[in-house]
Amino acid sequence: MSLTCAVGDIHGSLSKLRNLLSRCEEHAEGRSVTFVFLGDYIDRGPDAAGVVGLLIDLEAKARERIIALMGNHEAMALDVIDGNMPEEFWLSQGGAETLKSYAVVRPRDLPRRHVDWLRSLRLTYDDGRRFFVHAGVDPEKALDAQDNEDLIWIREPFLSHAGDYGRLIVHGHTPLPTGLPDLRSNRLNLDTGAVYGGPLTAAVFDTAQAKPIAFIQAD
Repeated sequence: MSLTCAVGDIHGSLSKLRNLLSRCEEHAEGRSVTFVFLGDYIDRGPDAAGVVGLLIDLEAKARERIIALMGNHEAMALDVIDGNMPEEFWLSQGGAETLKSYAVVRPRDLPRRHVDWLRSLRLTYDDGRRFFVHAGVDPEKALDAQDNEDLIWIREPFLSHAGDYGRLIVHGHTPLPTGLPDLRSNRLNLDTGAVYGGPLTAAVFDTAQAKPIAFIQAD
C-alpha cells in the first residue's frame, strides 16, 4: 500500500527537513511514498536557499512523488520580484533572512532557477480523500471554486468552521503554539512552528481512510 506524507511549514529549517524526510522514509519501510509540501519554504528561518534547493533536487529525481504547494511567503517573494508589493513589507515578514541565505542584497538577484521553481508551484492537491492547501478554504465556496488569495492567506472563517467539506482539508499557515498537529473532524493543521523552535511535522496517510495513520516529527 502506498503512503502520502504531508509536510507542514518549513520556513528555512533545512536540518529539520532533512531529518523529517529520513524519518518518513524509515517509517515507509520500502513502501512508495508521495510527499506533499504545504508551502512556506522560505523566510524567517536560516536556510531558505538550502530548503528550496533540496526540494528542487527531490522533484528532479522523483517528480511524480513530489508535490509542492505555494504558500503566502512564496507568493510575497514573487510579488516583490514582479513589482507588485513593496520590498520593505516582504523584508519585514522574513524576506531579509531569505536574501541573507542566498547571499544577495535585492530580490531580483535571487537565482533564476529557484525563482522559476517558485512560479511553478501549484495551489492545491486533491487525492480524492484529502484536499491539500497552504492556508485553507472559504467554507462558503466549493473546493473547485476557491479564490487563489484565500488558498494561501485565509484564517477565519475557515479555522472556526465545523462543517464537512467532502474532503479532509490538510493545511498549514497558522502556527500551533503547542508544537502538536491539530486534527479536527474536517481539517488538519500541520504548522507546528518549526521556525519558532517547534518541530517540523509530517502526517502519514494511506489509501484506506481520510485521516492520518501516523504523525512524524523532527525537532
